Amino acid sequence: MTEEKACKALAALSQETRLRIVRRLVIAGEAGMPAGELGTAVGTGSSSLSFHLRRLEEASLVRSRRSARNIVYTARLESMEALVHYLLDDCCAGARGSAGCIDAGLPCRDAEIGGVDPAVAQAPILRT
Repeated sequence: MTEEKACKALAALSQETRLRIVRRLVIAGEAGMPAGELGTAVGTGSSSLSFHLRRLEEASLVRSRRSARNIVYTARLESMEALVHYLLDDCCAGARGSAGCIDAGLPCRDAEIGGVDPAVAQAPILRT
């Protein structure tokens, strides 16, 4: 995942209604949910729901398909997994298992370069 795609996904998720939509679709699994049912579940009207779903689709977090007369929405779990990888992959500079290191059970995708993305390794560390 690129930094640009990660920013787009995080921006989409930073709004309460969109976060509720994604969480509800994760619960629905592969079957997904028809738009009307989804709107009722998250407590939003059809025009507002359409706006939020469009933003989530643009961020590759949900997909839609037509089923008879309904549009069914499904969470794109592979995109969410890629986002989590992007955020956690370089935890503790790739030294999995060190004290305080977060290991979300994800395989290190940068193992071939020592677990550290060279761009991240060279980036200045900001301390607060």
